[in-house]
Amino acid sequence: MTPDEYCREATRRSGSSFYYSFKVLPEEKRRAIYCIYAFCRHADDIVDDAGPALPGVASEQAAARSLAALDQWQAEFDMCCAGTPTHPITIALREKIETYGIPREYFSQILDGVRLDLVKNRYATFEELRRYCYGVASAVGLACIQVFGYRSPLTPVYAESLGVALQLTNIIRDVGEDAARGRVYIPQEDLDRFGVRPEDLAGKHYTPAFFDLMRFQGERARRFFRQSEESLAPEDRRALLCPEIMSSVYFALLQKIDRKRYRVLDGRIRITAPAKMLLALRTCLRSLRGAP
Repeated sequence: MTPDEYCREATRRSGSSFYYSFKVLPEEKRRAIYCIYAFCRHADDIVDDAGPALPGVASEQAAARSLAALDQWQAEFDMCCAGTPTHPITIALREKIETYGIPREYFSQILDGVRLDLVKNRYATFEELRRYCYGVASAVGLACIQVFGYRSPLTPVYAESLGVALQLTNIIRDVGEDAARGRVYIPQEDLDRFGVRPEDLAGKHYTPAFFDLMRFQGERARRFFRQSEESLAPEDRRALLCPEIMSSVYFALLQKIDRKRYRVLDGRIRITAPAKMLLALRTCLRSLRGAP
């Protein structure tokens, strides 16, 4: 198996919706995006291996092991930048970084964001949370637009805003699961404002205050979706078809959560595969009509 094939299989096995949106890309660009995704997926898997962020010796030891593994992944990326990668993902990634001129700091920012999941499980303010979203989502988008290609100076703003919108939608969807694992991504300032305690989230306590809190989070996510749409230049719409498909899927997810009145503590709300395919088709048609 070649390094490119390794990255493609790592992406396919993840079961992510992203895999299917990548299908609209030309083969060369698709291989590059698989490499970026596989790099991020590997870092995410390291964090997942740490388990819940709960007090106790066992969880602390697991987190320490994951931090050491993440340090090793950072060292492997440094070797990639130095021209001596040893892992199939970084071997494939090195060529793509050079071909598409992807700034290396984006990958370091991604690893910094992922690292926060091992050392931080609370966020005091939205500005703190936004910096986390930048690392785990916006930096990924900024790396990807180098592959997609763009002309407008607004496109990096588009990528950054869309990354925050997608991550906030994930946070809303997974708020109960995350709380059960000892992680609360809702800013403490928002919890205090609406009178909701972290233990209410973990205990699946639905209250009027909880629903007010979550509607506030939903409106914030919609604001970032609007910002991304406002930053999407007509001349780049066709090149950015892949992220636009993901935007349509995640916005539909946010709308579905809203229709279910933010009852996100009962289980994960999903968009079905047929619905995703329909959204992708509609986005493709809209892109073709709107492209110059």
